[in-house]
Order: sequence, then C-alpha cells, then structure tokens
Amino acid sequence: MKIHPITFGLVFALCVVAAAAQAHTDAPKEVGVAGGLASGLLHPLFGWDHVVAMVAVGLWGAVLGAPSLWLLPVVFPVVMALGGAMGVAGIPFPAVETGIALSGVMLGLLIAFAISAPLWVAAVIVGLFAVFHGHAHGTELPVAADPIAYATGFVIATGLLHLAGIAIGSLWGRRWGDYVVRGAGAAIALAGAAFLAGIA
Repeated sequence: MKIHPITFGLVFALCVVAAAAQAHTDAPKEVGVAGGLASGLLHPLFGWDHVVAMVAVGLWGAVLGAPSLWLLPVVFPVVMALGGAMGVAGIPFPAVETGIALSGVMLGLLIAFAISAPLWVAAVIVGLFAVFHGHAHGTELPVAADPIAYATGFVIATGLLHLAGIAIGSLWGRRWGDYVVRGAGAAIALAGAAFLAGIA
C-alpha cells in the first residue's frame, strides 16, 4: 500500500505534537510549558468550530491550487496571531462567535462549490475569519499561561490542521477525489451552520 508523502508527514507531525503536548503536563517545574505550550497545542484541537475552519483553509487552498495552496495557510496563522494579541489586550471585536461559525459556513460552501477567487480576495477572506478565531483564543488565554509558549503551540496546531486540509485537498483532480473534497466542504458548511444555530 503506497502512502502519500503529505499524509505520512501529517501523521508523523500529529504524533510528535501529541507526545510534546503531554510530556510536561504533570511536571510542577514546567508550569509555563504545561500552561502555555501544551495548552496552545491542544486548545484548537478540542473546539470543533475551530477545527473545521482551519481544515477548510487548507482544503480551499488545495482547490484553488498554487500559490493559494501555501499562501492561505500562512495568512491564517499570521493574522490569527494579530487577532489573538487583540484578545489578550482586551480590545473588543464584534460578533466573534458568529464570525467563527460563519467561517465554517462560508469556507465550506466555497469548497463544496469549488468557488475560485483571485489570490488577494482569498487572502482577505481567510484573513478576516482568522481575526475572529485569534481574538476568541486570545481572550480565552489561561491566566497562568505563558503567552509566548501558548501562542507558539497554537500556531503549530493551526498549521497541522491546515496540513490536514491540504492532505484531503490533494485528492482534488483525481478520480472520485473531487467528490470527497466537495463532500468535506459540505460537511464543514453544515458544521458551521450547526454552530451558528447554537449561537442564535
């Protein structure tokens, strides 16, 4: 059985992250790491509203092709970090939870219908949603956490979720692959709609 290189890299990276995330959680001398890096690594993985949107960024990038394939997964964490800084600083941002839910709906639909967009438009869309995600996590930063370690872990986890989307998106253009990718987009849109309904 031949394993796609991206799939192998993703599985390997997730194993490394899982080990790193749990390595120091019970060590009293490593409070900064446990409260910062480990929390940052794990936090995005336990919020399905965030998971689907971050996977969607990689998926849509794969559908759009290069250079969006790599640029969108870079734009998202960079802008998300700015949103996170706003949240940590207590700078208000309107309708954060709604924006997060809408990111799943909109990105899912863009994937499901294979909507093309110029690179700058795609980057603006992804960047806007990244602010909502970053702000939410910035305001949720644990009091005892090391902000730098937390942000580092968070960005790494986000990148891995983008890679998961890219791995699924690598099926685009292959036999039956388009249906898988479009189906994933539809599932993401439905998940976003469910989150949106829960907020309302």
